[in-house]
Amino acid sequence: MSQSDLLKIAIAQIAPEWLHREATLQKVVHCVKEAAGSGAGLVVFGEALVPGYPFWVEKTDGAVFESAIQQEIFAHYVNEAVCIEHGDLDSLCATASECKIAIYLGVIEQPRDRGRSLYCTLVYIDQQGIIQSAHRKVMPTYEERLVWAMGDGNGLVTHSLAPFTVGGLNCWENWLPLARATLYAQGEDLHVSVWPGNDRNTRDLIPMIARESRSYVVAACGLFTDKDITDDLPQSHLMKDQMSGTLANGGSCVAAPDGSWLLEPVIDQEGIFYVEIDHQKVRAARLSLDVSGHYSRPDIFQLEVNQQRASILKKPQKNP
Repeated sequence: MSQSDLLKIAIAQIAPEWLHREATLQKVVHCVKEAAGSGAGLVVFGEALVPGYPFWVEKTDGAVFESAIQQEIFAHYVNEAVCIEHGDLDSLCATASECKIAIYLGVIEQPRDRGRSLYCTLVYIDQQGIIQSAHRKVMPTYEERLVWAMGDGNGLVTHSLAPFTVGGLNCWENWLPLARATLYAQGEDLHVSVWPGNDRNTRDLIPMIARESRSYVVAACGLFTDKDITDDLPQSHLMKDQMSGTLANGGSCVAAPDGSWLLEPVIDQEGIFYVEIDHQKVRAARLSLDVSGHYSRPDIFQLEVNQQRASILKKPQKNP
C-alpha cells in the first residue's frame, strides 16, 4: 500500500440551523476545520443543508395555489438562500484554502440571473478554496418541485482530488443511470451522493452504485426533527404542529468498490465520520468490470450531454 494511493474522507452528518443561512454556514465552517484537523482531504455534507431542506411542503398543504401561508414561508426561504455571486460562500472558501481541504456541500442556490427561483445545488470547493462546480439538481423530486426549479447539466463534471477523480449527485439523481454514466465517462472513481437524510434512501442504493462503477461511493445525509424549528421562523407554530418527530434520521455511509461497507449507515447520530480509502482497490476492481473503459463499447453506445448553464440569455457560459 502506497501512501500516495490513500485519501481520508470525512462525512459530516449534521442538522442545519434550519432556514438560517449564516448560522448554518458557521456550523459548516466549524465541521470543516475539525475534519481538516483530523487529516481529511475531503469533507462532505448533506443535500440542501444550507439553509435547509423544505420539509414543510409535504406537511403544510404546500400545493394549495396562491396560499398566503406558503408564500410567506417561501419568501423567507428565498431570503435565506445562497447567492454564490454575492459572496455568500466566501468565508467557507477561505476556510477550505486555509485548511487545504476539499468540500462538497448541498445548498439552496438563488442565482443572480434567475429571478427568485431556487435550485438544489451541490457545490464543490477544491483544496485551494476555489468553487470548481455548482451542480443544480436536474429534476427535483415530487413535492420539491413546488419550491425548487429544474437545474441543468453544467455541473455534471468531475474533479481531480489526488489520487482520485471525484464527482457528485444530489439525492434522487443517484437513481438516474445516465447521470451516473456522465460522471463515469469523465473518469470518476470516487462518487459522492448527498441526501436530506433517511437510511431507506442509502442502504440499498449505495452498494449497488459501488458495484456498478467499481468505485468508492459516499452518502452524506442530514438530520432533522421538530426540535430544529425555531420560533422566529414564519408559520413556526403551524410547522411545529404538523411536523412532529423525526423527519430525517441520517443514513450516511460509505461503500467500497466491491459493494462492501466501510461505514454502515449511521442513524440518529450527529457527528463527523471518517474513512480512509485506497485507490489501489479501484484499480484492482476494474479488472472484471470497467463501465467507461473496456466494457463501454463506444462503437455501439454513446452518450450526449448538454453541459451549458441554463439561461434566458444566449451567450457563452462559464463554469460554474
